Amino acid sequence: MEQKVKNIIFPTVSVLLCFFILAEVNYPQLAPQTELALFAMFGLIVVFLNYPVHQRFADHRAFQLLDVLLIGGVIVCFGYVVVQTEPVFQGFWLDGKPLGERAGAELRLDYIVGGFGLILILEATRRSIGVTLPLLSLTFLLYASFGQFMPDWLFPHRGYSIQRIISQTFLHSQGTFGIALRVMFTYVFLFVLFGTLLERTGATGYVLNLARRVFGSSVGAPAKVAVLSSGMMGSLSGSAVANTATTGTFTIPLMKRSGFPSAMAGGIEAAASSGGALVPPIMGAAAYMMLEIVEPAVTYLEIIKAALLPAILYYTGMLCMVHFAARSRRHIVGGVCNPEPDEAHDDEQETEGRKILTVQGGIFLSAFVTLIGFLLMGATAFRAVSWSLLVVVAISLLNYLGRRMGKRDATTETRIRVPDLLKGVDFLISPCKRAAQSGVSLIAAAACVGIILGVVTLTGIGGKLPSTLLPLAATNLMLALFFLMVSTIVLGMGLPSSVCYLLMAILVGPVLLDLGVVPLAAHFFIFYFGMMSMVTPPVALAAYAASAIAGSGVMTTGFAAFRFALVGFALPYAFVLRPALLWLRADGGTPEVWTVLGNFSLTLVGTIVFAAAIAGYLFNKLSLSARGMLFIAAFILFFAPTGIQFVWIHGIVVVASAAIFYYNWQKKETLHETPN
Repeated sequence: MEQKVKNIIFPTVSVLLCFFILAEVNYPQLAPQTELALFAMFGLIVVFLNYPVHQRFADHRAFQLLDVLLIGGVIVCFGYVVVQTEPVFQGFWLDGKPLGERAGAELRLDYIVGGFGLILILEATRRSIGVTLPLLSLTFLLYASFGQFMPDWLFPHRGYSIQRIISQTFLHSQGTFGIALRVMFTYVFLFVLFGTLLERTGATGYVLNLARRVFGSSVGAPAKVAVLSSGMMGSLSGSAVANTATTGTFTIPLMKRSGFPSAMAGGIEAAASSGGALVPPIMGAAAYMMLEIVEPAVTYLEIIKAALLPAILYYTGMLCMVHFAARSRRHIVGGVCNPEPDEAHDDEQETEGRKILTVQGGIFLSAFVTLIGFLLMGATAFRAVSWSLLVVVAISLLNYLGRRMGKRDATTETRIRVPDLLKGVDFLISPCKRAAQSGVSLIAAAACVGIILGVVTLTGIGGKLPSTLLPLAATNLMLALFFLMVSTIVLGMGLPSSVCYLLMAILVGPVLLDLGVVPLAAHFFIFYFGMMSMVTPPVALAAYAASAIAGSGVMTTGFAAFRFALVGFALPYAFVLRPALLWLRADGGTPEVWTVLGNFSLTLVGTIVFAAAIAGYLFNKLSLSARGMLFIAAFILFFAPTGIQFVWIHGIVVVASAAIFYYNWQKKETLHETPN
C-alpha cells in the first residue's frame, strides 16, 4: 500500500476506533456482538496497515496488495456479523433470522465467512505479537476436531465437525466475540488511550523530573530514578515492554554514565518496568479482566485497594536492591547526571522549562485525582476514565491556546489562527494514533484467545484440567501454588501478560479456589507471575528491550532483571498466605486496620532483609553465613503464620535480623576509622 494512502487511512481508522469506543461504551446503541465485531474490525485493519507479512517484504508491491486484500477481507467478514446481527439490516438477514437465532442451523455462507474470519484473526495475531499464540490456538482447534483420538492423559472427547467449531469460535458470543474481546473493548483500550494522552501532555518528562528531585545526590540516584519513574509510567502504559522502551531511553544512559554496568542498568529498568502494571490506579489489562472473571464480583476500587500494598512492597524491595548494589560498587557515583552535561542553558530557558514542568505536573495530577475521585463517587471504571480523558483534553487545549494567545499579546494580536486550531486537532489525533498502535496487538490477541476459550467451552476441558491438577497437588497449597507459578511463567514467556492471565485464570485458577484461597488473592497470584514472566530468562521480553537500549547481552541483561525482580517472585506467596496484604480476610471480608498494618510491617521487614541477602551487601559485603541467615529470616517473615501464638517466632527473627544489621553497621564504622 502506498505510504501516502496509509498516512490518510491509518489516522482516520485510529480516530474512528477511539471515538467509537468512547461513545459506545458510555452510551451503547448497538447489540453486544455488533460492538465487538466493529471493535475487532477497526483493530485488525490497523494491524494489517502497520504490520507487514514480514519486515523483509514491507516495500514489495505484491505483499502490499496482499495487505489490501486482507483489509478487504476483514471488512467483509466482520461487517457480515454486523449486518446479520443488527435489526436495522433486517432486510439482509439470511432466512429472515439474525445470526444469533441461527445457532445450530447456520447456512453455508455463515461457515465460509466464519472460516475466513478465523484465518484473518490468526494472521493478524501472528503479525502483531508473534507465532506463539496463533500456534496455541491452532493446537486447540486441532484438539477440538480430533479429540476422539487423544490419549487418556490429554482429555479425549467425541470430536466436533469443522462447522461446529467455526460456529462456536467465531459466529457466536462464546469465542472470538466473548469475554476476552469484551474486556479489551470495555476497559483496556480506554486506559491505553488515557496513558498515551498523558504521555502526549509530557507526563514522561514530569515523572523523570520528579524522580530526580526525590533522590537528589544519593548513591545510585539514576537507578533509583529508573525504579520510581518506571513504576509511575508503567501504571500509565500497563505494558512492561512499552514502559522499558519509553523510560529506558532516558534512564539507562543515566545509569551507565554514573557507573552501572550496561547489563545491570538494563536489568534494573526491565525489572522496574515489569512491576509498573501492578501499580494502581491504572495497572495492566489483567486488572480489568478481573472485573469480569472474579467471583464473587469485585469493583475496580477494590482491585486498586488490593494492589496498593503489594506494589509498595515490590518497589521498596527494588529500591533497597538498587541501593545495596550501588553501595557495593565503589565506582558508582552519586547524583543524577544530566543527559547533556556539557550543554549550557540560560536563565530564560530554565524558567521556561520550569513553567512547562509545572503545567505538565498539574495535568498529570489532575488526571489521577479526577480518576480516583470518580471511582470513589461510585462511577464504573470505564465511566471514570472517560471523564478523566475529557478533563485532560480540556486542560491541555486551554493551556495550549492560552499560551498561543499570550505569545501574541506583545504584538496586540489575540486572535487564534487556523494553524493553532490545526495543531489543537493534531493534539487529539496524535494520542488516538499512538493508542491504536499500542492497543491493536491486544485486540488481535484477545480475538485469538477467544478462539481458545471457545474450544475450552465446547470440549469441557476447562472443568477437566482442574479436577486432574487438584489430586496432583494432594491438597497441598504450596505445591499447587508452585505448579501454577511455573505454568504461568512458561505460558507468559510467549504471550502478553494479560493474555497469559486470562488463560491461566480460566483453566487453572479454580484449583486455588478449591484449596480455600481467597478468590481475589488467587487472581492476583496469577496476575503477578504473568508480569514476572517478562523478566524470566530465557524469554524475558522486557529485558530484551532493555538490552537493545543498553547495548548489553540479552541473556546477561535477562538474568540481571530476574535478580532485581526476585522480590516479585516471593510477594504472591505472601499475599495468598496473608490476604490481609490485599485488605482481605480469609472469608473474603475486610480485616481490621491493625491486622493489615501488622502483616504489612512484617512483610516489609522481610522485603528489606530479602533484598540485602540477594545483593550480598548491607553496610559492607556480607559473608555467606550472614546471607544464609538473612534468607532464612526473610522466608519466615514472608511465610510464617501471623496469629498471636506465632508472635514470638517473628520477634526472634526481627531481633536476629536487627543484630546482623547492627553488626555490619559497626563493622563498617570500624573499617572506616582504621587508617589505611
